[in-house]
This record gives sequence, C-alpha cells and structure tokens, in this order.
Amino acid sequence: MRVKCVICDKIEAIEDESLAAKRLRNRPIHTYMCKSCSDRIAEKTNARIDTGNFKFYRAKSEKDDW
Repeated sequence: MRVKCVICDKIEAIEDESLAAKRLRNRPIHTYMCKSCSDRIAEKTNARIDTGNFKFYRAKSEKDDW
C-alpha cells in the first residue's frame, strides 16, 4: 500500500496486511506520518516536557472503590 506523510508529503510503501494499513483503509480520519517526522515530533515534545512549561490537559479520572 502506498501512503503519503501528512507533514513532509513523502510517499512510502507499507505492507498491505499491517495494522497501520488496516487503520488507514477502515478509518479515513487516521493519517500516516513517516518515521522521520514522527521521531522529530517526539524529540521536540520531549524537549518541551523537560523545560517544565509543558502541561498535559487530560481529564482526571475518578477512582471507583468497587
């Protein structure tokens, strides 16, 4: 399956039976990002987390005693 990175527009081939290919076929909202773009974003995000000015806006889960 040929896929295109949403950031750098690089075209790559992934295996047709892979999980990523299945997600792209069945759910059009999923997008593909190449390995180099994914690594670059992860590196920059980790650098922002290390500065201490990065906040996670996640809903707090309530613990149930049951």
